[in-house]
Amino acid sequence: MERLAAAGQVCAPAAGVGVATGFQREQSLQSARNGIVGSARQVVCVGRKENEVGVSKRRSTLISAKIRKGRKTAETEYPWPEKFAAGSEAEGSLKFLSRFKPLPNKPKPVTLPFERPLVDLENKIDEVRELANRTGMDFSEQIAELEEKYDQVRRELYLALTPVQRLSVARHPNRPTFLDHVLNITDKWVELHGDRGGYDDPALVTGIGSIDGMSFMFMGHQKGRNTKENIYRNFAMPTPNGYRKALRMMRHADHHGFPILSFIDTPGAYAGIKAEELGQGEAIAHNLREMFGLKVPIITTVIGEGGSGGALAIGCCDKMIMLENAVYYVASPEACAAILWKTAAAAPLATEALRITGMELQKLDVVDEVIPEPLGGAHSDPVQTSKNVKTVIMKYMHELLKLDPLTLMQNRVAKFRKMGAVEEGGEVDPHIKRNMKKREAPLEDEDPRLLPSGNPRLPELNSTPVNVSVNGARE
Repeated sequence: MERLAAAGQVCAPAAGVGVATGFQREQSLQSARNGIVGSARQVVCVGRKENEVGVSKRRSTLISAKIRKGRKTAETEYPWPEKFAAGSEAEGSLKFLSRFKPLPNKPKPVTLPFERPLVDLENKIDEVRELANRTGMDFSEQIAELEEKYDQVRRELYLALTPVQRLSVARHPNRPTFLDHVLNITDKWVELHGDRGGYDDPALVTGIGSIDGMSFMFMGHQKGRNTKENIYRNFAMPTPNGYRKALRMMRHADHHGFPILSFIDTPGAYAGIKAEELGQGEAIAHNLREMFGLKVPIITTVIGEGGSGGALAIGCCDKMIMLENAVYYVASPEACAAILWKTAAAAPLATEALRITGMELQKLDVVDEVIPEPLGGAHSDPVQTSKNVKTVIMKYMHELLKLDPLTLMQNRVAKFRKMGAVEEGGEVDPHIKRNMKKREAPLEDEDPRLLPSGNPRLPELNSTPVNVSVNGARE
């Protein structure tokens, strides 16, 4: 301070703030820039300097530092624990590294249209219990009778679901997602990110996990558990970057010998303008070609809805299994109804005609096995559903691991070659009569346009003589 005073410059603190040197001021600014929590300092520097004409002026400078508020991220929302429980270092740290955290609030129950009789019985049971609590009378027999009737109606409903009802169950908001199943069936799980092309698509999740000591490459469509997550996951509709990320992981698994487990749960690939500009069709076609050349076993599980090429891009497999209430289609029933019946109101009719349920697809050799779900759907008991999936996957995996790579690829191609049912040799009506516009101009007998070869109405050119004049014109 003495040297500064001798030089004619004095640094005075602001009100309530101590004197700070230049080094302290620099530290204050650095802490503000880096977001480090601390107290802000304000320093007023007053100096005297002679100008060119010899008149002294008083100049004051105010330096202030503010603490920038940090953004709310996964690290700040779920801070790293100081110490894990004994014996859970590996498992606890891997679970923490996953961005898939438990929801702070339980999802609200959603009632499907065909479940309204169950809601009425639930309301009656609640009314009787409330009456028993208010009056102190014993209504245990009436409550037991209503609960038995509730279980019976529930069993009758879910054992005889129509395709339209199964579609609504497959789209249930509380249905377990891909990451729910992965965390239930794996011993360890690490998510892998990025397509090495500049983007990590959150709609398609990939990672390495172990089941019973065996390592697998997991990939699947990830739906959101609420509106915020659905927007972040783009409603499980991947972009080309997502499919290229899946292809990168497939090649990684093929190189290291990891079997591949894919899980399908998407209404279809994202059909936005940006996705088309980035090559959506090329990315899907590339995946289809590459999957038939992989030398490791591939098992695909349809856990929700599987739509069009967006599902098939990770679905070229050795074994395909489906949950009981899952659906698998080439086009959504709403889109099919709009194309064929020109109205979305015909969606129930299109659902029946498309044959999208597991039982119907198993008859067409598209699906190898249908996994039963707990009574009430997968959302009623997600843990048990995951256990059923794990049992079937491991059963087929032990069978596929006995095959050599060449046989594995040949069987994979043969599986897709024999899909569907074809009828040959039957009579086909050559005249197309459905939704065709009538011809405005009459078709004359001697007009051969639009007539196939061999038609008896087609005039024979050789039977009619042609006269040629001297100048070459036909008569």
